[in-house]
Amino acid sequence: MSEPRIPPRPVAEWDAEVRDALSVLAMPDNAAARAAEAMAAARAAQAAQPAGERPKRRPLSNMVAIFTWHPALAKAFLTFNTHLFRSTLSDRVREMVTVRVGWLRRNEYEWAQHAAMARAAGMSQEEIDGIGEGPGWQGWSPLEAALLRSVDEMVADRHVSDETWQALAKHLDRRELMDLVFTVGTYDLLAMAFDTFGLELDPGMSGFPPSEELPAELD
Repeated sequence: MSEPRIPPRPVAEWDAEVRDALSVLAMPDNAAARAAEAMAAARAAQAAQPAGERPKRRPLSNMVAIFTWHPALAKAFLTFNTHLFRSTLSDRVREMVTVRVGWLRRNEYEWAQHAAMARAAGMSQEEIDGIGEGPGWQGWSPLEAALLRSVDEMVADRHVSDETWQALAKHLDRRELMDLVFTVGTYDLLAMAFDTFGLELDPGMSGFPPSEELPAELD
C-alpha cells in the first residue's frame, strides 16, 4: 500500500482515556524490556513532542500510536500482551519464537523490533540469522529446534504435531506450553494487524537484512 491505512495518532490528540489505556504498559525488569524502552525513548526524542504530552510509562512508537485510536481495545489487548513479558517463558525463548513469527509472516516491523529485543536478551547475531533458517539450523539445541518447529507448524497449520509437542513437553511444563502457544498466536495476530493497517517502521528502526531472502508466501 502507498500509505498507512491507519496512521499513528498524533500525541497532541492523546487524552486522559488514552493515557489510562497506556498505563498498563509498565514493563517487567528484564533485559528485553529495557531494550524496548531504550529503543522507544530514542524514537520519542526524535519525534520532539512537547513536554508533558507523552505518557510517562512508554515513549512514543508507531505501534503504540496506532493503538491510541481505540483506547478500550488498547487497554484490553495491551494488558494481555504485557503478560507475555512476564510469562513462564524466558526472554530468550519469547524473543526467539516472536522473531520467527515475524520472519515467516514477512512482517518487517515485528521482526525488526524483536530482533533488537532478542539481542538484548543475549542472542548473538549468528543465532538471529539462524532463526531465519529455521529449526534445521545446526546451532540449535533440541529444545530450541522444537520451539522453532512448533512456530512453523502453528503459523502454517494452526496446530502443533504430536511429535513436536512431545519434544517440547520433555523440557517445558504445562504453563510454559500454554504461554508458548499464546505467545505465537498473539504475535501472529499482530503481524496480520500490522500488515493490514500499514504500520511503518519507526525512525531509526532497521528492517530486514537486504541480503536475506524472505520465506515463500504461506498458504
